[in-house]
Amino acid sequence: MRKISIADTTLLNEEASFSFKEKIEIARQLENLNVDVIELPAIINTRTDILLVKTLSSFVKNSVISVNGGMTKESIDNAAVSLSTANKARIRIELPVSPVGMEYVCHKKPDKMLLFIEQLISLAKEKVEDVEFCAIDATRAEGDFLQKAIDVAVNSGATAVSLYDSAAETMLPDEFADFAANVCENSDIDVGVYCNNKNGMAIACASMAVKKGVVAVKTAVGTNAVPLELFAEMIKNCGESFGFSSSIKYTQLNRIVKQINWINENTKNGKNNVLAVENNDNNLDMDASFDKESVMTAVLKLGYDLSEEDSAKVYEEFLRVADKKRVGSKELEAIVASVALQVPATYKLINYIVNNGNIISSSAQITLEKDGEQIQGIAIGDGPVDAAFRAIEQIIGTHFELDDFQIQSVTEGKEAMGSALVKLRANGKLYSGNGISTDIIGASMRAFLSAVNKIVYEEA
Repeated sequence: MRKISIADTTLLNEEASFSFKEKIEIARQLENLNVDVIELPAIINTRTDILLVKTLSSFVKNSVISVNGGMTKESIDNAAVSLSTANKARIRIELPVSPVGMEYVCHKKPDKMLLFIEQLISLAKEKVEDVEFCAIDATRAEGDFLQKAIDVAVNSGATAVSLYDSAAETMLPDEFADFAANVCENSDIDVGVYCNNKNGMAIACASMAVKKGVVAVKTAVGTNAVPLELFAEMIKNCGESFGFSSSIKYTQLNRIVKQINWINENTKNGKNNVLAVENNDNNLDMDASFDKESVMTAVLKLGYDLSEEDSAKVYEEFLRVADKKRVGSKELEAIVASVALQVPATYKLINYIVNNGNIISSSAQITLEKDGEQIQGIAIGDGPVDAAFRAIEQIIGTHFELDDFQIQSVTEGKEAMGSALVKLRANGKLYSGNGISTDIIGASMRAFLSAVNKIVYEEA
């Protein structure tokens, strides 16, 4: 039975404008779902984009992290730096192969384009073992040239090739499947596909292509790619009959897709997923007309002393939220927690057991990981959350001053997601952390650890 690789492209959605925190949460959900590849855009802002990839690398262990290598040596170098700590690293080289695309995007004729493909694939291969060549607009390429481009990519070190039906205007599903099958037959490499869903036929195109020999499909939640949930369900329902399978955890599929959709929708509406905080504070009432200095003054009054870079991030996020609704102190605090002082996780939550009842003392047994070593802590507290915080402090060996702790529900239903906001004080400064989970105790621990990691990172 053939295993079909599923690469998720949700985080490539330029329209969504996901925050740093939202990107981390989406990647965490995709890792939990066991998608084979999580695709990320090219490194534009070398500091924040590299930090994002490194942060994802700290918890994404099963999925391949794939970063677009761009079209220059510098962009490939940046992609490699960002992937330096990834458990499974891949660089994608995305280049147009249609006559119009080559001329308009790269300003190159076919012969020069082949040399360009060879150059970029070779540069990427020097950095990582796993290199993917993405033939953009492949369905409008001239047949002979497309095969030459693929052969050059393979000979230069590409380990995978993907055919993009970028326009979705030239082929119906059966024609696309035959097109992909022809490439599979003439290429000694794994072939994948990306199908644009603007005509509602992406799932049909991808399914028929898989039946004809394609071994990888690019999917997404909430974009024009093949819908992740529909494609995974197709494999679940039809895979045995047609002889293929996937690594997706089907029992979690619906829940995780709903959570990612929720983040997508709230982002499109101008709301951050960790900003669903009811404004009960009448002392602060701001809108998008407030300038950066006024917003930073309000942040300072809340107790946060931010760097210039974090101040810029907070103000940018403030404008995005304030464009849709007025911002109170609790919302501003959540903005600070979600976008400022984002750092790699020194301590990672591995597992926990919490006991609670009306006739026993609450206790927590928690396992954290630091530098690859797992450390366990056990504590008793005044309630399950207090016990959990004490167990974490026992592991770290430091007591932290809890300045504030807030809990809220951010989705509805029995499997609702809960969001926790924790503020810790250390050396006279406030550090805040957010945590999201369907388990409110889990959300609280993640928020506490997020704040702790900021303290540890700054004191290192």
